[in-house]
This record gives sequence, structure tokens and C-alpha cells, in this order.
Amino acid sequence: MAKRTKAKRETKSKKITLKMAQNCVELTLDGKRRLDLSFKGITAVPKCVQKLFHMDEVDLSRNMIRKFPDFIAQFIKMTVLDLHSNCLEELPVAISYLQNLKVLNLCNNRLTSLPSELGLLNKLQTLNLGLNQLEALPASIGALEELRHIGLSDNRFTRLPGCLLKLKKVESIKMDRNPIIAEKMKPVSISESFYLVKESFLCKECLNRCQAERKELREE
Repeated sequence: MAKRTKAKRETKSKKITLKMAQNCVELTLDGKRRLDLSFKGITAVPKCVQKLFHMDEVDLSRNMIRKFPDFIAQFIKMTVLDLHSNCLEELPVAISYLQNLKVLNLCNNRLTSLPSELGLLNKLQTLNLGLNQLEALPASIGALEELRHIGLSDNRFTRLPGCLLKLKKVESIKMDRNPIIAEKMKPVSISESFYLVKESFLCKECLNRCQAERKELREE
């Protein structure tokens, strides 16, 4: 009986060899080297992947990965990392070494918090954190000077994180289906996205209101 149970557990996570991983490397139209290990039924990132550290893009989405390894720090050339639809509960501090990362997709995981080191990804332009269990963002997110798009839908935010107001180039902030609470502590529906506009585009009344709300968020 025990042998059968063990055999059953082993079938849940497939083993990926170096040769198998190499066969999953493809060249994109713009000449980027892309490792596609999505839909592989794995619960951990294969150790053999370390030898493919020269990849420009890595797709590990739609698996059952519970923990992301520290050896990710070796992938210093990577510009795109897709980890959506896994079982991640935390990110390693080592992710801060991915200084060329432009796109990070962590949607549909089990994240309850993020390391402050995430704010060291100076070239990051798109960050998708939707469908997690986040209630707050580290203040360091405000230091992501190149960030243009951030997805925070389907989390546990009760208000717009103040650190987002420091993002100079942000174009869209998606916060659909969060329990946003008004000043009187009554649940309210929120718009699909938040957009930043130039002050000259606002009327005097709207401008004063925006400035007052921004001041309030920064004081907290």
C-alpha cells in the first residue's frame, strides 16, 4: 500500500532533465533566447536549469511551483520572467540580482508579501501581481523609476498603496476586485484602472482634490 502511495506521489511532479530543458529553448522573432517550461506539471524549478542561465526570457507559468530557488540570481541577462499560475507563497531576496528584468508576471499565486529588494529592479517596466493575497506593497516599489504598468487586481488592498504615487512613468494601475474602503469605512466599488494625467488636464476643483488625497496618503 505504501509503495503504491509513493508511486502516486511521484507521478504528480515530472522530472525535467537538462536535455529536456534544452529542447524547450526557442528563439523569438526578435532574436531572444526563450526557455519555455510552462505546463510541465513540476512542483519545483529543476536544478538543471542553472546551466541555462544565459536565457533572455524564462516561462515557468502554469505549473505547481511552491518555492523559487536562489540560483535565479545567476540569470542576470533575463528580461522576462513569467511565473503566473503557480503556488508561490514568497519570493527570494535573490530576485534583486535580475537587474535587466523588464517584465515580471507573478499573477495567480499565493503571495501574502513581497521582499523590499523588489524595488532594486531598476529596469522593470511591467509588474503583474494580480490574483494573490497581498494587503500591502513594500515602500521600495516607489523606487521603480521605469515601471509603467502594475497589476494588483484580485488581492486584499483596502486602499491605493501610497508608494505608487512616487512612480513617475506609470501609465496604468489595475486594482479591480479589491476590498477598497472609503473614508467612512463602507465598501465601495472601484474603477477598472487608475491613470496618471498631467496637472494641466485637470480643472481647478479636481486638481485640489487630487493634491489633498496625495498629501493624505503620504502622511500615513
